[in-house]
Amino acid sequence: MARWSVVVGYALLGAVTQVLWITYAPVTDAAASYYGVSDAAIGWLANVFPLLYVLLAVPAGMVLDRWFRGGLALGAVLAAAGARVRLAPGYGWALAGQLLVGVAQPLVLNAITGVASRNLPPEHRATGIAIGSAGTFAGLIVGFGLGAVFASPSGIRPLLAVQAGIAVAVGLAVLVVLRRPAPFAAERAAATGFGALRLALRDPGIRRLCALVFVPFGVFVSLSTFLQPLLEPAGVPEATAGLLLVANVVAGVVGCAVVPVFASRRRLEVTVMGLALAVTALACVALATVPGLAVGFVAVIALGLALLPALPIVLELTERRAGAAEGTATGLIWLSGNLGGLVLAAVVGVLVEAPPVAFLLLAALSVLTMPLLRSLRPAIQR
Repeated sequence: MARWSVVVGYALLGAVTQVLWITYAPVTDAAASYYGVSDAAIGWLANVFPLLYVLLAVPAGMVLDRWFRGGLALGAVLAAAGARVRLAPGYGWALAGQLLVGVAQPLVLNAITGVASRNLPPEHRATGIAIGSAGTFAGLIVGFGLGAVFASPSGIRPLLAVQAGIAVAVGLAVLVVLRRPAPFAAERAAATGFGALRLALRDPGIRRLCALVFVPFGVFVSLSTFLQPLLEPAGVPEATAGLLLVANVVAGVVGCAVVPVFASRRRLEVTVMGLALAVTALACVALATVPGLAVGFVAVIALGLALLPALPIVLELTERRAGAAEGTATGLIWLSGNLGGLVLAAVVGVLVEAPPVAFLLLAALSVLTMPLLRSLRPAIQR
């Protein structure tokens, strides 16, 4: 029997991790004034997340392969605890809280395939992964929305209180739905320790999927980070750039709810990912050659529809192949994606004064990634 309550609880928890991650991004100046620190210091409250993910992705996957329910429950508890710690006065407590949530995030996000495989029959697992992914990305929209509501130094404390309340409520709900053993957990005998890592790395399909996500994930992170300064020379103001980013994520959430399920049911995963890379390249070329508000809206919506659904497609393929090393394999996928985000964002940051060059570079990298799909097709057929 399918247990959709676990899938829904997981989707809410994934959303919470993203809300807590971007807490300070839309209120950077207000937070800097509230804590009496620089904007750069506030930036580190978000930057610790990808850094911790790179360090903890594989260990978190190993934990989930050995103690799945315990590992996911620990992620829920750490996220709620981190949100509560941030309520203490002072920047140091804010950083400590973010570090706790940063440790929780890989335990939560790496669990997405395990939640689907342990609680849903095979025919519904792609839908479960799509729901989990859409919920996670929806957290970005909620985070930006809350930032807009509490966008003043006096609003920081209420903002943290609201987010702490949400995190605690969702964490408790997840602990409740995890009390019962998963109905399909016995299908897979979990690998443990470095055996799970060796098992995942020996699989050519997993290795190719890791290589595939590096560029698309990196393009999304780069544009999310630097879209405003890249479009500023074309006359797009900061507030409008924020709306563009929200439109990008909204389009991605809609795409995550529809595209991965369609691709899985018709076994069109490789074709859909090829189209996603093509759309990404064309959108980046458009932003490089005819930047502006109208082109920006069309391009970022296309990018959201193309890039974000590619992740649940890759995760569903990972679930299908990984078997006993499911958590570790998912961790490798997220690790590769986060590395792509760190590397490409660093490169785009250097090129931020030359927007056409930055956009064309992202387009070229998307095109150069396409040959990986040819080698991926036989690797995922099993």
